[in-house]
Amino acid sequence: MRCWLCERPLGRRIEWHHPLPKAKGGRETMPVHPICHRAIHANFSNGQLQRMGDDLTALRGDPTIAAFLRWVAGKSPDFHAPTKRRRG
Repeated sequence: MRCWLCERPLGRRIEWHHPLPKAKGGRETMPVHPICHRAIHANFSNGQLQRMGDDLTALRGDPTIAAFLRWVAGKSPDFHAPTKRRRG
């Protein structure tokens, strides 16, 4: 199984991301690494995620997420590091 965001193989720990936030009525979930899940929620509000829905191209096209994806690409499936929140 692969991560919905970064497409790397999943490790021992899997989290489930709601592309349409649960608080906004979302029911569908996608498997993600914990670090990928934190990167999504550190950079987008539920309102922004609601507008994007399951548009993975829009999510990956965000400059901060694109930089994160380049950085995490070579890491092991179980890699974890602190996630910085976007300022602003």
